[in-house]
Amino acid sequence: MKRILALVLVAVLTLGLAACGSQPAAPAEPSSPAAPNAPAAPAAPAAPAGDGLLKVGIVNNPPSESGYRAANVADFEKVFTEANGYKTTTFYSLKNDEQLNAAQQFITDGVDYLLISAAATDGWTTVLESAKQAGIKVFLFDRMMNVDESLYEAAVVSDMRKEGEMAVNWLLDLNLPEYNVVHIQGAMGSDAQIGRTSPLDEQFASGKMKKVVQQTATWDEATAKQIVESVINSGEKFNVVYAENDGMAKGAVAALDEAGITHGINADGSPKEVIIIGFDCNKWALEELKKGNWNLDVQCSPFQAAVIDSMIKDLEAGKTLTQKKVINEEKFFDARTITQEDIDKYGI
Repeated sequence: MKRILALVLVAVLTLGLAACGSQPAAPAEPSSPAAPNAPAAPAAPAAPAGDGLLKVGIVNNPPSESGYRAANVADFEKVFTEANGYKTTTFYSLKNDEQLNAAQQFITDGVDYLLISAAATDGWTTVLESAKQAGIKVFLFDRMMNVDESLYEAAVVSDMRKEGEMAVNWLLDLNLPEYNVVHIQGAMGSDAQIGRTSPLDEQFASGKMKKVVQQTATWDEATAKQIVESVINSGEKFNVVYAENDGMAKGAVAALDEAGITHGINADGSPKEVIIIGFDCNKWALEELKKGNWNLDVQCSPFQAAVIDSMIKDLEAGKTLTQKKVINEEKFFDARTITQEDIDKYGI
């Protein structure tokens, strides 16, 4: 309401003084999803009513979480700037309760927009209801949460379950005589962990694959290494490491190397002793794939900021958003077919 009154006041003063001013640029048309291989350029700077910038609160996971997260944080820092019309404050935590408290504080502070990549899918309804009552518009990015869709404007996310399905189906297509899987999970309760775990759990339940161990490393490379070391020391047989991000796959490989266990592909493309699967497509991980040290890497695009930026500018221009959920288009890369062009184009 304050913005509308401000616009009316500006128009009245302009007519009274008979002054001439340039017209603002026409708002951009609704944006399509950002390309998975590179961040899209931000739209023209936001132009809120009055002289102030749009106040944006961002709740995200810390860049130290993974290479994916570092790229995701950098993407939002590039787009949500004062030069682009925003006054942005960001809070980082891997703990859901800390994220919830930060989001509530942003609501108390009176931000215009609240952008959230939730550490866990549950527990957000009350906070988002508070935001809605305060007239604050919410966008979800990277990860979904278990809330009614009326509580947010739009979600720009990856289909984490589809990512898991791509990996599991790729494994099944190998037609191995047996699948003995070391499953290293991400942060429990996160959308990424749930989505990447579920298809594999279904194979365990069906008996098609055997769960040697299933344990969270909370995205941490060193913890993943310890998990695999423990399995090696137990003497239990395994031929697949399914790690829910690249960093944890790297830790697993370090443990295999120290134990003299081969991994990746042979010269003829057949798998060595242990198949290595990672997620996120960091450039260094794709390079490991091309060298034949890994077998599969599943893409997860970190670039959502420009899409949300365009949507915010559409809302500020009085437009109605045409998409409630924007899914990043993603793919996987196989050590037998990956090219340098793939690495250059899709590596983050």
